[in-house]
Amino acid sequence: MNVVVCVKQIPDPAAPQSLDASHNLDRSGKLILDEADTYGVEMALQLVDKAGSGEVTVVSMGAAADVAGLRNALAMGAAKAIIVSDESLRGTDALGTAKVLAAAIRRVSPDLILCATESSDGYTGTTPVQLAELLSLPSITFAKSITIDGTTVKVERQTETGYDEVTAPLPALLTVTAGVVEPRYASFKGIMAAKSKPVEVLSVADLALAGEVGPTGARQEITDVVATESRQAGEKYVDEGDGAEKIVAFLESIKVL
Repeated sequence: MNVVVCVKQIPDPAAPQSLDASHNLDRSGKLILDEADTYGVEMALQLVDKAGSGEVTVVSMGAAADVAGLRNALAMGAAKAIIVSDESLRGTDALGTAKVLAAAIRRVSPDLILCATESSDGYTGTTPVQLAELLSLPSITFAKSITIDGTTVKVERQTETGYDEVTAPLPALLTVTAGVVEPRYASFKGIMAAKSKPVEVLSVADLALAGEVGPTGARQEITDVVATESRQAGEKYVDEGDGAEKIVAFLESIKVL
């Protein structure tokens, strides 16, 4: 079984965050593997181990100058990584990102694609299902348990009240809920092995997507960013025996009573 895991390298959340001149998140500093993606990598490794054959490939989009985050996934046990890196990708929206990932994944032809439910720096939550649509694959979101039965994937899909049992034919795309597995720590042997594992760097031209991605292909634009107003302190009253009357008066003033 060959599994692709879509991963993202993000600025270290422990460091102060800032925006560049185009109102995009400044990614010039240290980049790490998004913690949300480690659950997908772990789930993929377990599925391949259980199948007895195959490999895990991580696919990403972003700057290739720092691939420490991808090396972390390789140290966990992934066999190889593919990253689409191109200066023209700056300003790409969620759909554009899905187009890039789809083009890269087509080169691999996996049996299963795993994604996080959303990235920790973007939070759109739309890219995985857009990716599935572009690849014409069935998608199941919020998977808490995954079982492969021949050419069918069985998923326990997390809901607010429990879970639904859902099946789909392979290949398929699933989003993995954070916390459903315990991501393994990379061993010293794994870290050393990761240094020699292949990391393929692709450009927009390699994927024949020029003009479809980046700011020219984006369907949205950030025109301004304004800091949220600080929360104002509420009014404080000292109960001198008339607390109930003041509560009633306040509720009447906001037309609750």
